[in-house]
Amino acid sequence: MLYARFAESRIRESLRDTPVVALSGPRQSGKTTLARQFASKTRRYLNLDDAGTLAAARRDPVGFINEIDRAVIDEIQRAPELMLAIKQSVDQDRRAGRFLLTGSANILTLKNIRESLAGRIEALQLFPLSQAELRRAPRPTFLTALFAGRAPRSSTTVGIDQLIAAVASGGYPEVVARKTDKRRQDWCRAYLGAIVERDIPDIAALDKLSRFPQLLEVTAHLAGQLVNLSEIARQVSLDYKTIDHYLSVLEQLYLVRRIAPWHRNELKRLVKTPKLHFVDTGLLTALRGQSAVRLMGDRAPFGAILESFVFGELLKIASCASERVTFFHYRDKDQLEVDFVLENSLGEVVGIEVKAAASVQTTDFRGLERLREASGSHFRQGVILYSGDNTLSFGSQLRAVPMSSLWA
Repeated sequence: MLYARFAESRIRESLRDTPVVALSGPRQSGKTTLARQFASKTRRYLNLDDAGTLAAARRDPVGFINEIDRAVIDEIQRAPELMLAIKQSVDQDRRAGRFLLTGSANILTLKNIRESLAGRIEALQLFPLSQAELRRAPRPTFLTALFAGRAPRSSTTVGIDQLIAAVASGGYPEVVARKTDKRRQDWCRAYLGAIVERDIPDIAALDKLSRFPQLLEVTAHLAGQLVNLSEIARQVSLDYKTIDHYLSVLEQLYLVRRIAPWHRNELKRLVKTPKLHFVDTGLLTALRGQSAVRLMGDRAPFGAILESFVFGELLKIASCASERVTFFHYRDKDQLEVDFVLENSLGEVVGIEVKAAASVQTTDFRGLERLREASGSHFRQGVILYSGDNTLSFGSQLRAVPMSSLWA
């Protein structure tokens, strides 16, 4: 089934004025399907997953690129040798839209690519399907409403079992197309195995590759918690510096993301403990040995998984937004917390708490109230996303809003 992707309009806009556009995101998130839409008689499609194409690109990268006027090159991280040749070609011909590159690793974190195309490339991201894309809804206005101080819109009521089913499925097209929990989890396990065996060696030379499956399981059970490198290292039998590096590799592959703490003093943000989240909760649920059916029967683990689900939806909304938004979490000396703090380029701040319950109490807003106090005039709004039906005001700049606001 073909889904319309919100990133398509961003790609078209970028190709109109930029020589090289890079679309990165996790493998199987739909990059190839989307990129093929930009291939034409005047823009060739080349996939470096094809053995012959890859061999030619690696053997003679300059000759390979010199034969191309405009092209879509899929899975560029498999032949980073091409980047210098693309730079030389673009320096000689700066026409917009010459190259659309895709990669299953965060392209701009790869040193040779970042340095080769500085000033010549625009990087966009494609994550697994958002709930709005899955439901064929218009582009969400959730973040726009929050920064404007307005109540976000919500759509039809979503029951807790429906929410659990959505969270457990995640957003990979191949997973949501499967009909049973078992078949979804079979795909997730095979996918993670392929990442370890194939994608990680493409971007990093690691001595302890066999430890990655265990590392993934350990991090899955720590999703939504503060990152304790020493504790992870103890469980995986590696030193904490190696764990830090391995987590960076998982971030490059869009499996996990570490979120820094928010503080008014930007320098202090650099020395505090980040939180860890998975980008896709279909993979997270499978790694934790859970399923929709199990979570419906025992909701105790659901809160932590739901928090990562919200994080993934926020990432997807922000990736297609016109304005850059930075993600943080908040935790103060009194242990008052806010799950997500979003800050825009003007320094405006919104806070988002996640609650699996269908009701909200005044005491649930203590963290958001503290964030409002710490943010001062930069605070725009604080909301609790919950599984209830109504948008409720809880005082100045504070609201409880239904979870469906994320895709309305």
